[in-house]
Amino acid sequence: MELRARARGHVRGLTALLTVVSLVLVFGAALGAVPRSVLPRAPDAVFAAIPHVNAVISTVAIGTILLGVRAIRRGDWQRHRAFMLTTLVLFVGFLALYLYKVSMQGPAPFPGPDAVYQFVYLPTLAIHIVLAIVCLPLVYYVALLALTRSVSELRGTTHARFGRVAAALWLVSFVLGNVVYALLYLIY
Repeated sequence: MELRARARGHVRGLTALLTVVSLVLVFGAALGAVPRSVLPRAPDAVFAAIPHVNAVISTVAIGTILLGVRAIRRGDWQRHRAFMLTTLVLFVGFLALYLYKVSMQGPAPFPGPDAVYQFVYLPTLAIHIVLAIVCLPLVYYVALLALTRSVSELRGTTHARFGRVAAALWLVSFVLGNVVYALLYLIY
């Protein structure tokens, strides 16, 4: 049986599996549960570049989300699909780089003043993290629906309803991620 057909009947289960695996990887990396010895060691210049590369990835992802939303509002499902799949690929690339850096070096310490840390950085980071966690299963769900069904079949699913929420949360999460980046690497 074709993989697409098999996945089609298990979208919710696959969404749950992908969400759990993603969250285990993220929290495992952030909490230092991934042994550094199992990962190859990159040069320091690579680690220094990752936050900047991820900021570029996030900025491009913001653009692809907005273009994807615009395309579907115009009824251009092919462009919508291309932009949203591009965003998904960007997200996976971002996540791989982030997980690698955090696994090898731990989370970046905030270098700014304590008041900014408490009243700007931490709330922004917390909202970014919560939105990223909440949008993760939504993004997987709408992507799996789209990848396992034709356009005409998608109209009979919850893809559009969940997609609007997923895109909005994903967009805000990427924007707040860039704010966190700016606070960590540009402002302070």
